[in-house]
Amino acid sequence: MTTYVALGDSFTAGLVAGEPRWADEVARALGPRTRYENLAWVGATSADVEEKQLDQALSLDPDVVTLVCGANDVLESVRPDPAEYATRLARMFARLRSEAPKAEVVTATYPDISRFLDLRPRTRARVEEGMRRFNGACRAVAERHGVALLDSFDDPAAADRDTYAADGFHPSPEGHRRAAAAFLRALRTRFRPTEAAAT
Repeated sequence: MTTYVALGDSFTAGLVAGEPRWADEVARALGPRTRYENLAWVGATSADVEEKQLDQALSLDPDVVTLVCGANDVLESVRPDPAEYATRLARMFARLRSEAPKAEVVTATYPDISRFLDLRPRTRARVEEGMRRFNGACRAVAERHGVALLDSFDDPAAADRDTYAADGFHPSPEGHRRAAAAFLRALRTRFRPTEAAAT
């Protein structure tokens, strides 16, 4: 039995009930003997993930964890703090490493979420710069804790409008498909999910 837990915000939770989400596709690919819990919710900040999702995730004794958060920290603050975000992310990765030492943990940076949003020029520049700083923090913290990272900011697919839903921000069905494929590539190089699911 493999236990997979997904943590995060609407990128992971999805927006429309019944539509496929990338984490659902990852769970299916891990095999029929996979226990899957998606604890993410729309609007979650990194503080929400740490304070309201992480304990539940650890209680499930996970084998696989995906943790992606930070976009709402940037969108909801005029002056988002990448240092505070890095500290919070480091605490979460440290707990996962110490309390779920066998778990394979995968995180990701965000694409340029300002690209297709209807924003004023100054707001667009603020959001883009905020995401650059937060993504930089995520890269550094993930490397320090040995966490696999998908770098989405400069991925060519991130510049494709088909990757996004009508709001220009959340993943479209095609975006979820691409994300699932990327997460599975990362897992297969480290976790070998088809073998784990068969045991």
